[in-house]
Amino acid sequence: FRLGLTALFLALLIGIPLGIYQAIRQYSFFDQLGTVAAFVAFSMPIFILAVGLQLILALYLEKWTGVKLFYVAGMTSTNYADLSFMGKLGDIFQHLALPALSIALISTAAYSRFQRASMLEVMHSDYLRTAKAKGLPRRRIIVKHALRNALIPIVTLVALDIATIIGGAIITESIFGWPGIGRRYIDAIRTVDYPVVMAVVMCIGIGIVIMNIVADIFYGVLDPRVRYD
Repeated sequence: FRLGLTALFLALLIGIPLGIYQAIRQYSFFDQLGTVAAFVAFSMPIFILAVGLQLILALYLEKWTGVKLFYVAGMTSTNYADLSFMGKLGDIFQHLALPALSIALISTAAYSRFQRASMLEVMHSDYLRTAKAKGLPRRRIIVKHALRNALIPIVTLVALDIATIIGGAIITESIFGWPGIGRRYIDAIRTVDYPVVMAVVMCIGIGIVIMNIVADIFYGVLDPRVRYD
């Protein structure tokens, strides 16, 4: 959960604002650059991205600067218990940064593309043209009227991503030696431990059902036209 939720937070923090800005500045240089970067990140296999981050941000960066900023394996250091509170936070960040970033980059690409497409569809709708004709401020039109409806597709995507966090990031956890559910799931398959495999699959299925219900509730919050009797 520490790894999955951190990656999800980073993806939402970057992907949604990026998609909104690309839609507002459609066909600008920034929009085209963001589109190319999103397609590259989304099409790149996770194991190549993860290993690339290990090489550049951990090994080569330490070689160039002489400072070890990130670790490439494990959740904490061996002397974690002897560190101070701030030292423990720093150690967690150093171990968490690269695996979370490798997952977040791919999710950011997906969120930005979905948000851009949804925002563009809303920006050309009749009710938004009416709001512009009434002379409402541009910021209010975008934030209050356009963004609210444009977030509906993202809610579905995020809900499914949250549901799959319980399954862990299998490839990422294997590459970074992260002791998570995904790695445990793979070990259970290798050792033919059927109860663990069935438990993980069942938890993922239950999570998807619950998060779909939560997403349906949020539809009504975001769009006043959606009502449940």
